[in-house]
Amino acid sequence: MEGGAAGVPHGDLMNAFAEGVCARDREKIAAARRGIVDALGERAMSDAAAVIAAFNAYPRAADATGLPLEEEKVERTAALRAQFGFDVLAGREAG
Repeated sequence: MEGGAAGVPHGDLMNAFAEGVCARDREKIAAARRGIVDALGERAMSDAAAVIAAFNAYPRAADATGLPLEEEKVERTAALRAQFGFDVLAGREAG
């Protein structure tokens, strides 16, 4: 059983899968899927894909609802938000 940096069982396989998906690297995704299926079975691979999809959707759902940024993050993220125009996209004034 492999463990990632956090000691998660098969964490290395899960990280490789998530990294492949985020990078849109089809070869890395395919290799990670095979590794997960071989080590844990098809259901685990399906569950891992569902987790990746959910974590991709959460910020989009929050953004779509206009959920405000927490006050403690406003100052820390000002430069990044300005660089990418996030405040304009969110319909709020630059902070």
